[in-house]
Amino acid sequence: MGKIDLNKSSEYMHWAKTQMQARFNIANSGVMFYPIKELGVDFNEIEINGPSTYGYEPLQKSLAEKCAVHVECVAAATGTSMANHLVMAAILKPGDEVLIEQPTYDPLVAVARYLRADIKRFPRTFENKFGIDLDLLRQQITSKTRLIVLSSLHNPSGMMVSSQTLKQIGTMAKRAGAKVLVDEVYLECLYLEPGTPVSAFHLGEEFVTTNSLTKAYGLNGLRCGWILAEPELIRKIWHLNDLFGVIPAHPAELLSVVALRNISKIAARANNLLTTNRKILNQFFDQHSDELDVIRPEFGTISFPRLKNGNGDAFCKNLFEKFETLVVPGRFFDMPNHFRLGIGSATENFKAGLERLSEALKQSSTH
Repeated sequence: MGKIDLNKSSEYMHWAKTQMQARFNIANSGVMFYPIKELGVDFNEIEINGPSTYGYEPLQKSLAEKCAVHVECVAAATGTSMANHLVMAAILKPGDEVLIEQPTYDPLVAVARYLRADIKRFPRTFENKFGIDLDLLRQQITSKTRLIVLSSLHNPSGMMVSSQTLKQIGTMAKRAGAKVLVDEVYLECLYLEPGTPVSAFHLGEEFVTTNSLTKAYGLNGLRCGWILAEPELIRKIWHLNDLFGVIPAHPAELLSVVALRNISKIAARANNLLTTNRKILNQFFDQHSDELDVIRPEFGTISFPRLKNGNGDAFCKNLFEKFETLVVPGRFFDMPNHFRLGIGSATENFKAGLERLSEALKQSSTH
């Protein structure tokens, strides 16, 4: 493919779709795929077409029950990325001011840029354990601010934003007449029982949250995402989606209902994998304190260590070319001496990737 227009696309997504292949891939940010044979699907019940208009009723009810909200506060979407796009498109007009965390997941910035919003960034620094400095954020909010965008668990660091911090951000937004969009796709990795009201949506009507079954459960192919918002905004989002998604793939809706019915079993499998791999990762970090600075997230599938020495891009390139191992270069998060790695792959593959990462770090430290 030719050169991409960064004003109309995401550089990270282009890299992920064209370069994210390696013998040892520890760049993936989700849990390894969940096999359909374990889902307990009766394929005699799967139909190609069904009654999907503004939401497939069984799926809407299942999502509402899972999130502990009323059905009219939920809009299904094709994954979290489309959910984020729909929220921003429903709230922002060209020239509106949007405050977006830095670093963050590149498509969040790319969508705001595509919508011709006036983008301002607020920092989440390594020195602050990727927390949010409320004083700095307060100074950036103006009468033109219409949306504040952040992620929790944070992408790329995996750190959680506390409810107290979120409440204070909500208060700031409400005073400015703005909304707060919280991408919660990694928050699913807490693996709480369905019906537990953990989403920031429950903190007030100024909050809009997005989520999906992709990262935490290994159900990427279902593209089962959702938006939680007050009913008026949800209705606007449904009608806006007529321009993008029109009618969802009905087999995916049916399979998503089955997945939600079995979500506790799926969550247990994922949680066991991440618990095992996190112990291995922490041992790896213990062994490489001379080469890496690390903030260790308690939950989630990702981590964002910083190289103490050397060039981040050069290190990631050497890791890929010489050691057949892939991580996400930190440049995609505006922090070039960091790299993001994922812990959701099969344990043996994850261990093998870390062994090669270890060799690359040792080689780098001797140069």
